[in-house]
Amino acid sequence: MLNLERLRTLDALARHGSVSGAADGLHVTTSAVSQQLSKLEREVGQQLLAKNGRGVRLTDAGQLLAEHAARILSQVEMAQADIEAQRGRVVGEVRIAAFPTAARGLFPAALRALRADHPELRARTSELEPERGIREVLRGDADLAIVLDWSNKRMPVPGGLARAHLLDDSADVALPADHPLADRTEVDLVDFCEDDWVSWPEGEFCHDWLMFTLRSQGIEPHIAHLAGEHHTQLALIAAGLGVCVTPRLGRGPVPEGVVLVPVRQRMRRHIYAVWRTDADRRPSIRAAVEALRGAGRLAED
Repeated sequence: MLNLERLRTLDALARHGSVSGAADGLHVTTSAVSQQLSKLEREVGQQLLAKNGRGVRLTDAGQLLAEHAARILSQVEMAQADIEAQRGRVVGEVRIAAFPTAARGLFPAALRALRADHPELRARTSELEPERGIREVLRGDADLAIVLDWSNKRMPVPGGLARAHLLDDSADVALPADHPLADRTEVDLVDFCEDDWVSWPEGEFCHDWLMFTLRSQGIEPHIAHLAGEHHTQLALIAAGLGVCVTPRLGRGPVPEGVVLVPVRQRMRRHIYAVWRTDADRRPSIRAAVEALRGAGRLAED
């Protein structure tokens, strides 16, 4: 009979693409991964891996077994969900990933509610950008991910994931206090066509959104500075080094020397949670989503 943990190791190798990636995903050593795969090859009596440069690749037999392993592990996940649902108790562990401002804006209230309402449930959290959070859920390395899209630019969500809306988050433009438009009650993005911009790092969804949004209004932005953290972006604005879009969720105190002005055509981020559909019936998932929704209601007030 095939060993489930060895199938899990093969599945991790197929998903991560390398022995080191599988080891990181499973939180074990690379030698432990190699040993499990060697034992699996002896069990099936076929070579599952072949050398590929400095790494390895799956043979045809390895690829075939990895596809079966993914289906088997999905069935195990559904069996666990059904057992939890029948028991009706929210117990065990739930792993939640969120991008930084959602982690700051939602985790404290949500985790406090989970601890009060479900003391037998352990929550583990991590900060991950939305794209990586989705990958972690698909790989089974996270149970839930908090992700986003913008009202004018959607983030694609792969099949096999369920989603729940948490809140809508408005955004403002942050200006230096001595900026000519700092006394406005509203602004348009085209008002800043000559300004330097502070943006999220290239390749991140929010950076792509900013470039798309500005260019759709005929602005070819001059991106002077890139910073992933909103606090860093606002510190650059306080120093008079440009302007930026700053969402409200998790924003925290605004430094002296920065003025926030709403945009006439309101910009909104849609914040939602995603999880694997084969875990949909798990009480722990449902409890975590409900706690995050409650935190979202508090954030919107």
